[in-house]
Amino acid sequence: MLRRLVLAAALLFTIHLYAVPARPVPAAARNVPVIDCFGDSITAGYGLAPGEAWPDDLEADLDQRGYHYRVVNSGISGNTSKDGVDRLQDVLRLHPAVVIVEFGGNDGLRGVPIADTRRNLDTIVATLLHAGSKVILAGITLPPNYGADYIHQFDETYRLAAAKFHVPLLPELYEHVYAVPGAVQEDGIHPTARGAQLLAENFLPLLLPLLHK
Repeated sequence: MLRRLVLAAALLFTIHLYAVPARPVPAAARNVPVIDCFGDSITAGYGLAPGEAWPDDLEADLDQRGYHYRVVNSGISGNTSKDGVDRLQDVLRLHPAVVIVEFGGNDGLRGVPIADTRRNLDTIVATLLHAGSKVILAGITLPPNYGADYIHQFDETYRLAAAKFHVPLLPELYEHVYAVPGAVQEDGIHPTARGAQLLAENFLPLLLPLLHK
């Protein structure tokens, strides 16, 4: 028993002696401005490997162009616009310079009343702007089986919010994406790794004018 206690004490001493303390995040990295990608499974990278979601591609695109920003992926699969409202404080704690808001697809697929989605998006955009962040709004449409009238009202939701708050709008997140073979997963909803690259490229014309080198 005594021998075991001695060995245990020696082991603990060795671990303490050679343990590498956690390195603090360099001040320069902490001071890099944040672009927050705030949305649902399309942003989160559902069905993709780590590092393949469109926010990852966006950061790589910006790095190549000499823009030094930290792109944060705040996407959660299954989120509705109401979930976005509930998570606003998590985003605000990052003090993001820009927030790309991507919500609504799950609202539409679940038949959430248009008025509720509009109210939630208004709350998200207004809160972020009031906190000093710049906002880009990403729109998405619905499959044709949801009916022309509902789809029209749904699509109009994004245009109304963008006009009301004077923020840039990407009316259709998947613009030019569906036309590229292999850009969308078999579920017909989520992008593949190639599709995620295309989504990131769609945001650049709206994002770059808001950034500084």
